[in-house]
Amino acid sequence: MIYQLNWKILPGLRGISCSEFSASQTTAPNNEQGVAFECSSEAERDLLLRELETHFAPQRFSNNASAFETVKTYVLERSTRKPQS
Repeated sequence: MIYQLNWKILPGLRGISCSEFSASQTTAPNNEQGVAFECSSEAERDLLLRELETHFAPQRFSNNASAFETVKTYVLERSTRKPQS
């Protein structure tokens, strides 16, 4: 299944944070303006969403573009490390 990742970018006193990650199933993935990824099950998707919340909760970014590119890179690199069945 292919999912499109969504999240909120929120301003704060120490910089921009990323949170509230969610993913919706899609038949038209968009990696130009978003982040699409593949998972074999909803459980795998949910595990990734929890991992993203944990990983990005303490991080702060100087601007929206930096936040977006960092999340996108993390997800795409993670998908290449995932063992293929």
